[in-house]
Amino acid sequence: MYEAFFAGGARALHTSVIRELHTSGSHRHSVLGLYREVHRESMRQRMSADSRYQALREAGVRVGALRRSAVDASPFTEAEMAVAARHAARADVVLSLKEQPLRLVNQFGFPDRPLVVCLHRSDPEHQGGALADLRSAVDAGRVAAVVCCAESTRAAYQAAGIPGRLLTVIPNGVDLARYRPVPARQRRRLRGALGLPAAAPLVVFAARYDGMKNVPLFLAAARDFLGRNDGAHVLMCGAGMSLANTALCVDLEIAFEDRPDLLRRLHTLGVREDMPAVYAAADVVALTSSTGEAAPLCLIEGMMCGAVPVTTDVGDSASIVAGHGLVVEPTPAAVSAAWDEAIARRPQWTPTLLRARPRFSHTRMAAAYASVIEQVSAPAAVGVRRRR
Repeated sequence: MYEAFFAGGARALHTSVIRELHTSGSHRHSVLGLYREVHRESMRQRMSADSRYQALREAGVRVGALRRSAVDASPFTEAEMAVAARHAARADVVLSLKEQPLRLVNQFGFPDRPLVVCLHRSDPEHQGGALADLRSAVDAGRVAAVVCCAESTRAAYQAAGIPGRLLTVIPNGVDLARYRPVPARQRRRLRGALGLPAAAPLVVFAARYDGMKNVPLFLAAARDFLGRNDGAHVLMCGAGMSLANTALCVDLEIAFEDRPDLLRRLHTLGVREDMPAVYAAADVVALTSSTGEAAPLCLIEGMMCGAVPVTTDVGDSASIVAGHGLVVEPTPAAVSAAWDEAIARRPQWTPTLLRARPRFSHTRMAAAYASVIEQVSAPAAVGVRRRR
């Protein structure tokens, strides 16, 4: 179960897990979304236009959704509950991408099935009513397991009252066949396709426009970095990272008020479907988040393509980049200086990044998810879920 389909790291990762398990032949998966469209980061994102939806359909996964948009928080109707019940009744196990879909699962009439909740953040208290929905599902005996993508996620949810016996950590992974370094000649071609000089220092910021990402900090660091490095470029991509977003335009005006000329070397590309190519063209993948992150997918994807990660100390970021990247204080000067250091040390770190690749394999991740699903679907798990 998805809350909705839209651009975002958790949905990309969860979709890769479902595709892997569905196409391996050991599982059959179908997906139900609560909403057919959402309005986020200044964008209207329709389910059918989303690349994660399309990837699931191409893999043969059946995908359905209730007939509502994400602005509709009204109670679920009898007809909607009937649709949800039909989907769930065919399942042996229900997976919920994060806790938001539990608002539907907790309704009377939703079939009693072992429930695995997959969590991808480290701030449960800042998820609206979702934490209360998770607690209700746990108290009702519906939840058989909770998969956490990071140790910081497990710690945060255990502190919020979710029993430790339910929590297991499966670290994030990516498709190493897609996310990989490229030869120098191909890297130059990728730079050319992006309209960038072949040898220019390049920092990539891949994130949606959201307060947790601390975009003002990133832009202040970019102002300092571009002002000190005449040939450098900065690239921003993700939902809301385009000039169609008026809030981002205001942020840019504030950060570059004294040097608007530098904006010629700051590129806002919005949502991209070719992120492996973007990362492979980069020297640095940057993260400036202040809250909420658990195991940021952008750091892993960028590293696997050869970009050096530079991150604030949020979630599991420090352990992810340890030995082949930098953790910095959340100040513009510190972030900017770390980008310089990362670019200078990139040749030194490249062998270390290559050796780290097996640790971040999505095949390993999917196998771990399969193990959890198979455990909760076994007859021994019946007692875990029959307390209602």
